[in-house]
Amino acid sequence: MRAASLAFAAGAVGALLNSLAVWAAGHYGLTARIGVAIHPSFSAAWLYPRIVWGGLWGLLLLLPLAPGRTLIRGLVVSLGPSLAQLLFFFPQQTSHGLGGLGLGLLTPAAVLIFNAIWGISAAYWIRSTGR
Repeated sequence: MRAASLAFAAGAVGALLNSLAVWAAGHYGLTARIGVAIHPSFSAAWLYPRIVWGGLWGLLLLLPLAPGRTLIRGLVVSLGPSLAQLLFFFPQQTSHGLGGLGLGLLTPAAVLIFNAIWGISAAYWIRSTGR
């Protein structure tokens, strides 16, 4: 149970950092400069579900992926939410199409980069707990 709660907490921390990065990139026009229409408003309604989902995705850190290689582990784990967003959430729950291409041609790259921030920070956070 302790390992699961640590993994959830690591995912939530990673989601907070990911959310700050996504918001900052939109707020300061970085996403617009690369032709990606992602510019969320920073609000509790936007942030809360992202942190909860980040915690749930953090449970992937319980898998024995690339033990001792924190950076690689974080990148591999980040592929789960990236693929879910690109192949399920964008096409099924929004009108942005497969890969979110309705938001811009570089949307898949942006999603991979932002989720890499989540995965890497979550993996380093859980490593710092001694697990």
